[in-house]
Amino acid sequence: MKKDTFFYMADTVVSVLIAYGIAIIIISFVSHDTLRALTIFITAPFDSVRHIGNVVEMAIPLAFTGLSFTILFKSNLFNLGAEGLFFSSALLTAVLAVQSHLPPFIHPMALILAGGLLGAVLGCIPCVCNVRFGANTLVISLMMNYILYGVCMFFLNNKFRDITAYAIATPQFQASAKLVRFIPGTRIHTGLIILVVCVALITLFLHKAKWGYQMRMLGINRRFASYMGMNATAIMFTAHGLSGFLAGLGGSVEILGMYHKFQWTALPGYGLDGALIALLAKSNPLGILPAALFIAYIRTGADMMARMSDIPAEIVSIVQALIILLVSSQYFLRYIRERMLLKEVRANG
Repeated sequence: MKKDTFFYMADTVVSVLIAYGIAIIIISFVSHDTLRALTIFITAPFDSVRHIGNVVEMAIPLAFTGLSFTILFKSNLFNLGAEGLFFSSALLTAVLAVQSHLPPFIHPMALILAGGLLGAVLGCIPCVCNVRFGANTLVISLMMNYILYGVCMFFLNNKFRDITAYAIATPQFQASAKLVRFIPGTRIHTGLIILVVCVALITLFLHKAKWGYQMRMLGINRRFASYMGMNATAIMFTAHGLSGFLAGLGGSVEILGMYHKFQWTALPGYGLDGALIALLAKSNPLGILPAALFIAYIRTGADMMARMSDIPAEIVSIVQALIILLVSSQYFLRYIRERMLLKEVRANG
């Protein structure tokens, strides 16, 4: 088991290094000052406390959505609705943060829980459509992102908008609703602590709890799970609900930790990034935070490189695309290798 874990980690590290190397080669061709651009890209995210804070701040929502996808991938399910759930839960949390009054510590915790519950309910909708009507979960979840975005923008613009503001935004949150920022010189907030707790709980759930075991068995072999008497439909609903809950938590934590009012007018993109984070982490909850920090690091470096050199920030898209290609191709190659080994065993048997 330890050898397998080491093998998977080594695969990912090699894939990331290859992607990074190709990106560096591209930079060397398009930049007039290659050494300076590369230096900024690699070292700038670590050259001050504020920049390190930027990396951690960006990693928090990425990690929440990565955890959301990890639950689905462990169950061999695929749902791309985390983006809409993240946005919807953030809006609900923002509205409650404006209109509700609770003690300082209880207030943000209650709002985050409300956002998570909304995410859990909405996250089950594609599963309901699949079980009841035979609809494709992937298609339904993708469509839901834009449906939820449109509904949220309608309510934001017509029901919850601050009429004194020039932009489309809610009024400012109650001070008691905000998450505390605890590292001076940064905007790192207590959402990081909530994230670490969630990672620990999801790890224990998947490996120690009965339902977590059943999710993993469903992901490995659905027929075997059915033969063992497991209720596949109930497990699917649990996986979708828990995944949606984590995506909702991410939206709530992000809005209360980083903003004073809800002012998003477009989908933030964190939901779709969660699939990349889960892929990098090999669907291991303990690998989610390092994977999120890495993606946040290269994005921060690319943004600073774009502002301080002649290289556009879109270079990070190249790195991400290469990582997805290389990491995904390993599964394909591993499948081919296993088939070849199976044929050899049958031939020699």
